[in-house]
Amino acid sequence: AAGVKRFVFISSIKVNGEGTAPGRPYAANDTPQPQDPYGTSKLEAETALQALARDTGLEVVIVRPVLVYGPGVKANFLNMMRWLDRGIPLPFGAIDNRRSLVAVENLVDLVVTCIGHEAAANQVFLVSDGEDLSTTGLLRRMGQALGRPARLLPVPAGLLSAGAKALGKGSLSQRLCGSLQVDISKTRDLLGWRPPIDVDTALRAAARHYQEFDKK
Repeated sequence: AAGVKRFVFISSIKVNGEGTAPGRPYAANDTPQPQDPYGTSKLEAETALQALARDTGLEVVIVRPVLVYGPGVKANFLNMMRWLDRGIPLPFGAIDNRRSLVAVENLVDLVVTCIGHEAAANQVFLVSDGEDLSTTGLLRRMGQALGRPARLLPVPAGLLSAGAKALGKGSLSQRLCGSLQVDISKTRDLLGWRPPIDVDTALRAAARHYQEFDKK
């Protein structure tokens, strides 16, 4: 009614699912398979917006981010920085998974691209930093960003998963030990988009903010 031409909806990779097999990343055109109420609600919103687009001519662009990090990040990402900063030994030195992440600066850059790019209309895009990391690799590079050595113990991932499930922390185990990768080739090819900052630059920005504002 206000004459808006295009609506960019920030959805979630949870629309695709909770994890991927090694070397089989999610793609933008995969059949959605949400596993929890949050992912289901995001898919329902996508579906309603796509129906609105068909009925009204409003252009809808759907962006499904993976885990977003950057200055001011909270939850498990902030906890990992605190553990590393305090020099706490962590049992994550032998995890050979792969996780896609996206720096908030890269996500914002893609959203801005989707606002005006002609080819973005009525498309679904996945977004990441373009470099997938293991939990072990992420912790090591996060430690470098903080200027703190990552004290990682090589506990087998299977043993970690079993212990976490026994403690009722199965979902946390999946995030730390399981893989979740996305293929952003459609985003790159259709929009000519590339993540403007790399992982290490983004981690340093998150680390600086933590050291100035979040360190306790």
